[in-house]
Amino acid sequence: MVEFCYAGVLQIALNWSCAGSSSSTAATDCKNNSWKFQAATREKENMESQENLFFPKFTNIKQVMAKPSEQRLKMSAFVHNYLTLSDNACKTLWGRLEKNKVTYGKTDLIRIAKEYKETGYEMIRENIWMFFEILATGICHTDDHIIKGAMVSTFPVIVGHEATDVVESFGMWMSPLKPGDKVIPLFTPQCGQCAVCKHPEGNFCMKNDLSFPRGTLQDGTTRFTCRGKPIYHFLSTSTFSEYSVVDEISVVKIDSAAPLEKVCLIGCGFSTGYGSAVQVAKVTKGSTCVVFGLGGVGLCVIMGCKAAGAARIIGVDINKNKFAKAKELGATECINPQDFKKPIHKVLMEMNNGGVDFSFEVIGRHDTIVSALLCCHEAYGVSVIIGVPPDAQDLGINPMLLLTGRTWKGAIFGGSKSTDSVPKLVTDFMTKRFQLDSIITHVLPFEKINEGFDLLRSGKSIRTVLTF
Repeated sequence: MVEFCYAGVLQIALNWSCAGSSSSTAATDCKNNSWKFQAATREKENMESQENLFFPKFTNIKQVMAKPSEQRLKMSAFVHNYLTLSDNACKTLWGRLEKNKVTYGKTDLIRIAKEYKETGYEMIRENIWMFFEILATGICHTDDHIIKGAMVSTFPVIVGHEATDVVESFGMWMSPLKPGDKVIPLFTPQCGQCAVCKHPEGNFCMKNDLSFPRGTLQDGTTRFTCRGKPIYHFLSTSTFSEYSVVDEISVVKIDSAAPLEKVCLIGCGFSTGYGSAVQVAKVTKGSTCVVFGLGGVGLCVIMGCKAAGAARIIGVDINKNKFAKAKELGATECINPQDFKKPIHKVLMEMNNGGVDFSFEVIGRHDTIVSALLCCHEAYGVSVIIGVPPDAQDLGINPMLLLTGRTWKGAIFGGSKSTDSVPKLVTDFMTKRFQLDSIITHVLPFEKINEGFDLLRSGKSIRTVLTF
């Protein structure tokens, strides 16, 4: 069994050696150790003397803008001479800085100017990174798929992708975020520039790290190391770590008053389940729905079906202990496939005059994916695949199942554009349009991450949240 080492995760995140340290010692050392964060400030040491030649009293750009004479002239001359930017480029740079009212130190100025020059004076969002402290993170089945090898990934890797964080620092000046902002990392980014982001119905941004896993940030680098060797990112997030780095396209600011140990679920589980019913399937009022799998995401699907006005919601699971919670959240009835001699799709078809209106597979098994499709009405049924299936395995079906009128769809992040939808969902939670307490069964300190995975695998938890 793969287990997580708490001290090791901290070591990876902060790039220091904790050999021989206990978890408690490691946690203490993390706070006091003079660790060296691998960000885009590597030029600081060899440039510092040159910086001081030009503006020894310079502390931030706001201060310079307030004194547009001698110091501003020196700053402009420094960038112009050192980086050979044109006068127009310098003016554009200062104008954007002033417009965005961003505070930066002199080392940041050099990094900004270098990036500005190297990209042809056009800042690109993929090169804007965020360094943040993780405050709470949920345990998702997708993380377990990576551990068990059911999904392709670059190893070694820090998993975790459902979290709430606080911004510590950032690498580029155009970001609207600032240190101290509460944010949710996005495993499905939204760059705003690719064909998918520009399409009104698309949400699977082409900058994602799921289609062809790289395990790096957008610039091709990894910001984690262990004893000098690279550790890779997971879905551009890696939240099973005290600190992490993400690209600016993979994080969004949320209401600072939101309870972070609850709204972290909006980063994956809730958005995926609820959105699959409302946004992807577009469940209609008075319809009949079937949900295969009554874990955390499945329960969120039920919540979405109920919110959309479904008249009948049937939960399907082999664990009867999950039935009470499913009914509490909106299921009208629950059934166990093991209680029937007939295949479950035939049972459901007989219960619903030939088939249901909408079905959702939230398990990730080939047999249940097919069952969910078969139980839909052949003329108009819609089946949505939500559970992550085994990678590199094909699924064979009879095309006639679709020719008659069934619709087969997939859902990533509930079909919603991440940057646009997450803050709205947090606001909806704060105004009590939905609740998350019922699906959080365990809140554990991060040191007990292995216990959290045991609860997941045994079916004893719906959602476990780890806090730091």
